[in-house]
Amino acid sequence: MKHQTRQEMEAAVTTCPIPSHMSQHERVERWAALLEMHGGFLNPLMQIEYLSPQERRAYRGTNTPLTVAFSDPVLREQGLKSDGLGDAMDFFGMSDSDAHRLLCDCRYFGRMTGGAVADRLRRYAARKRSRANFKQAIWRFFGATA
Repeated sequence: MKHQTRQEMEAAVTTCPIPSHMSQHERVERWAALLEMHGGFLNPLMQIEYLSPQERRAYRGTNTPLTVAFSDPVLREQGLKSDGLGDAMDFFGMSDSDAHRLLCDCRYFGRMTGGAVADRLRRYAARKRSRANFKQAIWRFFGATA
């Protein structure tokens, strides 16, 4: 992982052209890129599987992958409303189960790093895209539209 100053990170992020509307896949990819540039450790979300659905959606923390996403002006411009878990789940198209697998403390042995979360996010996005393509192919095979 390459460590950069805050100014270098901001220059790299703001020099990318901003599409008028990003797909969920593009949003997740941008989040992964931001996490890779994040120096140091992150705080995982703590025991979110034990929270009620309302508490889980309202969950916030300091120095989490969610705060990294919300600190990006592009993701906020695209519609990310807060660094709360519920808003991130809606924005990135994650279920409760997805959020638990990707962000919960019980999935990280030792310390959470931006690079580790970025890798998980990219695998998650690839699986999601692959499933969508497979479903679309099945629909086309049977002559239906999705």
